[in-house]
Formats: sequence, structure tokens, C-alpha cells
Amino acid sequence: MFDQIKCPRLLSLGIVGAIASNSASAGLTDGASVTLTARNFYLDRDYKGDSPQSAAREWAQGFILRANSGFTEGPVGFGLDLTGMVGIKLDSSPDRTGTQLLAYDPYDREVRGEYSETGVALKAKLSETKLALGTHFPTLPVITGSPARLLPQSFTGAYLTSEDISQFSLHAGRMIRVNLRDSTDNQPIALASPNGRFRPGASSERFDFIGGDYKWSDTLTLRYYHARLEDIYEQDFAGAIHYLPVGSGKLKSDIRVFDSRDNGRAEAGEVDNFNAGIMFTYQVGAHSLGLGYMHQTGESAMAYIAGGEPAVLSDGAMSSDFVNPKERTAVARYDYNFVGLGVPGLTGMVRYMRGTNIDLPRLGGRDLTESSKDLELAYVVQSGPAKGLAIRLRHAFYRNDLEPTATFRSDNETRINLDYALKIW
Repeated sequence: MFDQIKCPRLLSLGIVGAIASNSASAGLTDGASVTLTARNFYLDRDYKGDSPQSAAREWAQGFILRANSGFTEGPVGFGLDLTGMVGIKLDSSPDRTGTQLLAYDPYDREVRGEYSETGVALKAKLSETKLALGTHFPTLPVITGSPARLLPQSFTGAYLTSEDISQFSLHAGRMIRVNLRDSTDNQPIALASPNGRFRPGASSERFDFIGGDYKWSDTLTLRYYHARLEDIYEQDFAGAIHYLPVGSGKLKSDIRVFDSRDNGRAEAGEVDNFNAGIMFTYQVGAHSLGLGYMHQTGESAMAYIAGGEPAVLSDGAMSSDFVNPKERTAVARYDYNFVGLGVPGLTGMVRYMRGTNIDLPRLGGRDLTESSKDLELAYVVQSGPAKGLAIRLRHAFYRNDLEPTATFRSDNETRINLDYALKIW
């Protein structure tokens, strides 16, 4: 499975040998954890206008077991991380599939009653540097194991992290397969192409990335990453997060810049996109008000890995990604923490996003628009037998003037999540 990654067999043999030694394995339980997360997920997309499908509506129950060991004693420590996941159908039908909650047969659209998968990562640690081979759930601007459905997206490959340099966190790796959120198969890694933005079917077995976060001060963090999906695209990301006391509150500035271009044989077609966004959020007491803007130039849409979402200012949007060619997006967001009214654990959010200047001749022409009005209410039980139970209600009104055959179609979308994490170890 790791033939394309240098020296994996030596590391694997070293890990197995170290774990098998009673004296060396004494540290495996130090820092070890076992957690079972139960997730109940209902997703309802009610399509509007002349849509080929009236709705995508499913309800499912998922379980995610994560067992992470510590490291064996000695100059080089070894360990093992295990992940087991299962998704169970509660309600679905062939005419309502497509939510990415459940696996289904693409020919007759019959949904499987359940699907499951396991992941293993062998890991080694020297000082504050760690190398892991196997299953990963990265959370970086250039590669993210999307957690936005019943089961998270995962990747297979090698992942190195290091915090040996003070205030600096290094990330580097090579991924060779991806497991999509509603699948049990490890597949080659593809470029996301909603709305027919890129040539369909292009994929690669090599995604490389390197970069890190540097904490310049207590109020400023700088970020840079470089990534390449071989023969498809490469991308540079630069970002900064800054906090500034203003009056009785604080102002957060979040800057994100992505520069994407095609790579090698350019098997997905031309990739030429520069995406720059900035979000200012002022927090005072229980209130947070944010205003942002995202501007894209170039001949194509922004590039990102299929099966997830891009880490841009529209992060968290349910019905679109707002990164079409030449799109300009304005964002306004308000959050409230109800602890200010004596209800700890209850939070709310309203957000409005509007994208203009979209250039998609195949789907309606140029100067197209899209917009989303998002509402969210979440509560985490604070005490009692159900302490830690998280309930999240979300609703979005999404509209655009693209053709009905577009991947993102006008809809009203509702998501309801119940999550409960049980710490076993």
C-alpha cells in the first residue's frame, strides 16, 4: 500500500518490534486515549426551480471509534492509532440519495443498509517530531479530511509533524489515496470539479504538501503551505490571524490567500486561479460581528481536493463553495453566545453570503450570481447524564441563476446533528 513512500517497511518493522517488547512498550499507555463518538445526522435539500431531482433527503446513524496509543520508551518511540467507523441507514430511498451521508449503488441508486471502514496508522516519535504511516485526517488549508458528513473523509499516506522549533509547527507529507465520506474504498485523489469547472475523471496517486504555522506573538500567527497534486495542480497558501484589543472587545483579522495553477500534464485542464480573502470579526461580550470579502482572478475556479470543501472564507457554507471563476464574495456574519442571557452551552449564528461576477458560460453565461442565508442554533448539555451531548440545527436558503444542470442548485437545506463523545480511556 505504501510502495510510493520511502522506507515504510523499515519503519513498520521497527514499530512492530518495539511494541512487541514488554520493556519498550511501557509508555504506550501514557497519553493513550480511546473515544467513541455517536453521530446522528439528518440532511434535507429541497431543490427549487426546474431541477432534475426534487430533493436529496436522508437520515443516518454513525459511530466513530478512535484508539490512539502513546509512544514506547527510548530515544525513538513507536505507537499505533486505530480508527473504526460505521454508518447505518435510518431513512433513504433511490429518488432521494446524493446527500453524501450514505453509500449507494450508482447504477440503481439503492442505498446500502450499512457501510464500515477501518484505519491504521503506525507512528514514530523522536523528540517533538512525529512520523505516521497509514490513515490520516489532516486539517490544513491545502488538505482537509472533511468532517462535514456522517463519517469523515480520510487519506492514506505518510504524514510528518514537528514542533522542535519554538513557536513553529511544521507539517509535511505525501498522500496516495483518499476515502470519501460516503465510501469504503481508497481511491486515487481527484480535483473537485462541481459545475463542470475542470475536465472530469482526472486523478492522481501523489499529493505532496509542506508548510507550517509560526506564532510570531501572542496576537499574531503566520501560515504558509505549498501543495501539489501530481500532473493536475499545485497551490501556495499564505495566511495570517491577528487579534487586536479595541475598546472593551477585540478585533480578529483573518487573511487567506491561495494561488493555484496547473501542474505537469495538466490532466484536469487549465488551472489558473488567485483567491484572496479577508475577514474582520469584532467580539465584545457575548456578541461577534464579522464582515469579509473574497476576490478571485484568473481563468479557472479555485483548485481543491474532491470530496471536501476549500478552506476559504465561505468555510461552513452548506450548498455551495463560492469559488467559481472570477467570483467576488461578500460575507456578513453575526454570532451570539447565550451565556450572556444565563444559558451556557447555547450559541447562535446568522450569516449572509453573496457571490457576483461568476464566469460559467456552460451554465448560464457571465456575471452570474449566487447567495446564501444561513441560520444556526447549537447547544451542548452542560451537566447530568447527557453531559457533553451536542445538538446542532442549521438551515440555509441558497439561490443562484445557474442552469438547472449545475452541481449547486437553488435549494432550502436543513441539517440536524446530535453528537455524543464517550471517553472510554
